[in-house]
Amino acid sequence: MNIPMPLRVPELAPSLGRVIVARRREPPWVPLDDIREELATAILEIGGEGRGAAAREDRAQVLEVTGRRAWAAAWDQAVRRAAARVADALEAEIVRTARQVRLPRRRLKTRLLAMGEKRAIAARFGTGGAAFVAALDELDAAATRVQGATVLDKDAHVAWQDALRAAARRLEAAWLALEGEVEEERRRWTPEIETLTRWRPALWPVALLWAPLAAALIWLGLVLGGYLPAPQWLAQRLGF
Repeated sequence: MNIPMPLRVPELAPSLGRVIVARRREPPWVPLDDIREELATAILEIGGEGRGAAAREDRAQVLEVTGRRAWAAAWDQAVRRAAARVADALEAEIVRTARQVRLPRRRLKTRLLAMGEKRAIAARFGTGGAAFVAALDELDAAATRVQGATVLDKDAHVAWQDALRAAARRLEAAWLALEGEVEEERRRWTPEIETLTRWRPALWPVALLWAPLAAALIWLGLVLGGYLPAPQWLAQRLGF
């Protein structure tokens, strides 16, 4: 009765829900569907690799390819790509607005996102994955229990399968939270961009440049009109 329990990887697609089929009223302001589809593909591949290893009766490989590392890598990649795309979209909007108001290049550089701000965007996008990370902890624990399970330990096998499905459901929730954070990021940067649209160049450099010239032209007009005496050098030049 010490026969190892054959591991069967469940279908994960039904548990992924809107990671596979997006259902939303409006598309996000930054297109993310390709990243979402890549995330779904990565998870489905995890299931496929797990079933392949199960067919070979390679228990260690089943638990490896369906374990925490593979799930976390797929999620982290999606978060990084989404954060980079949103940061690029924000910078493009800033540059477009700066050109409209003729903001000098040296000022534009100070308006662009710093590396710290880009990292902060990625960190905010990842906050929705807290429940997903907890589900991965449960998956780790279930995998540990099922690793040495025999045919008599059916409950351990069922718990491991449930943990895989739960991880997929929590991943769906994490992705929806990420999409919500994308919209929140847009609202967060709207005041900054609106402030930029109201930027106008300072007038004092223009006044400083043209005031002496204007004064000289007025003085010359008064001299030529006979209202002011002409200096000797000007009188000689003009033949007064």
